[in-house]
Amino acid sequence: MVSLDIGPFHAVETVLVSSGDNSVHHSQQLCCLTPQRCTYGYDVLVYVGYALFLHNCSEGQIIEKLARRNISISQREIGFLGKKFIAYLAIAHQQSRQRLKAHMALRGGYVLHMDGTCEGDSPHLFTGIDGIAQIVLDNIKLPSEKAELLIPFLRQIKRQYGGPIALVHDMGQGILSAVKTVFKGIPDFICHFHFLRDIGKDLFETDYSKIRSRLTKHKIRGVLRQKAKALEKIINDDPKAVRQLRLSLDNGQMGPSLIKSMPALAAYTMIHWAFDASDQLDGYGFPFDCPHLIFYQRLKAVHDFVNQYNASGSRSASNNRALLSLWRPLTKIVEDQQLTRAASHMKEKLDSFKKLRKALEIAVPGGKKALNDDGLDADIKSIEEKIIKFREEIMADEKLCQKGEYKKMIEQIDKYWEKLFADPITVNTPNGQITIQPQRTNNILERFFRDFKRGNRKKSGTVSLNRTLRSMLADTPLVKNLDNPEYVKILLDGSSTLEQCFAKIDTSVVIERLKAEQNKTERINPEIKKIIRLPDLPERMIALVAR
Repeated sequence: MVSLDIGPFHAVETVLVSSGDNSVHHSQQLCCLTPQRCTYGYDVLVYVGYALFLHNCSEGQIIEKLARRNISISQREIGFLGKKFIAYLAIAHQQSRQRLKAHMALRGGYVLHMDGTCEGDSPHLFTGIDGIAQIVLDNIKLPSEKAELLIPFLRQIKRQYGGPIALVHDMGQGILSAVKTVFKGIPDFICHFHFLRDIGKDLFETDYSKIRSRLTKHKIRGVLRQKAKALEKIINDDPKAVRQLRLSLDNGQMGPSLIKSMPALAAYTMIHWAFDASDQLDGYGFPFDCPHLIFYQRLKAVHDFVNQYNASGSRSASNNRALLSLWRPLTKIVEDQQLTRAASHMKEKLDSFKKLRKALEIAVPGGKKALNDDGLDADIKSIEEKIIKFREEIMADEKLCQKGEYKKMIEQIDKYWEKLFADPITVNTPNGQITIQPQRTNNILERFFRDFKRGNRKKSGTVSLNRTLRSMLADTPLVKNLDNPEYVKILLDGSSTLEQCFAKIDTSVVIERLKAEQNKTERINPEIKKIIRLPDLPERMIALVAR
């Protein structure tokens, strides 16, 4: 056996058999140290689980740390202990459901937030979380987020915890349909952030794609990078020029020593200014942030600067060569009529979109919370009144209300009107009535999945999580609950440590759970894998069929 406190040791167990009824009695002390017929103790199991899933350590890092404690372990064993840890945690969570239900009842019930994540063609990891207690309730891996697959999962949550007081989710048709089937009559709300994002994409995705494709066709980024690289050599020959440029910009006067290097320095500076479109972004992502449009607008500004500089006539043509080299590629951009039209349409639509963002009081322009934005602390009724006013303004504009994109936007607002405005919900608790205001966004789960993916990328050292999502157990997100002290107290149920809690669980139940999970994830029979790797399989199959 191997434990953290002792390291590797041999344990000799005396098994007693009752002479009366032939019942077998094992050592309770030994059962508390390690699972039956296992080498590594519960303390090693929990150590590995925390290291993998809460501290995001790699297998190599865990091997090194355990080696310092005189424990030798293989990378494969760490992977197995990680899955075993999740299996124990899932069973302990399942056994705690009645206590969790009672805990949530004291808070007035639970608000069910639902969302899923995937990478490429990986399975969808779908999670339900209580937005009030912030406890992960249940998880499942699905081929897709279709209603017929989600309905059994939602029914299972309803059966285990009762009906929620409200639901919050995105606008996926599968989720909407499944919720309508399982949770009839329960207040159902869509995330304001997702709602805005979908409207924005519908509003100007076509124009934005045109801007992106036209800029790519002109290859302007590559052209400007080449010019910047050439100019950098010139700038490095005169390091004082940069400081002089900054002083000149502050006082509005160009010193004599700057005149000679000004064209090259200005060209170099303006190229990098054009690339620095991120300075104008708020961190919400498209369609809230439109970096390609900003880049185009900055290219136009650089082109105007070059024209004005050369029109001043105060510099010699030889000195202006660096700036003049920018004029021709930028002129192609400025004179591209497709680009001009798409940018003009985008600007008009962005103005309307910004008004809608301000009316909903979420993801407002200039906001600093980026993807963690849960919306301003505003009265729902006042938000509803602002949306009514916004809608009336669009409908009153004869030009806008006839355009297809704006018609679709109004249709979306009307379609989801009842799911946008969540009035406070009054519920009865053992301590009396309380009022609960459902969150306006599903960001609790968005942040959850971002942290979840970030931790797995850190641990694995890879960007794509396709393979990770395929191999991990569906209940892996439960580890996030271990950061919640109230949850841990409910889970332990009188035990002083997680090791003691796990020791109360029947080992055979854990083995069965791991086998069941393996059957779910094993897509191809092992014997079939051997067959498909035969080098001459087609010829053998033809010969077999021909007999």
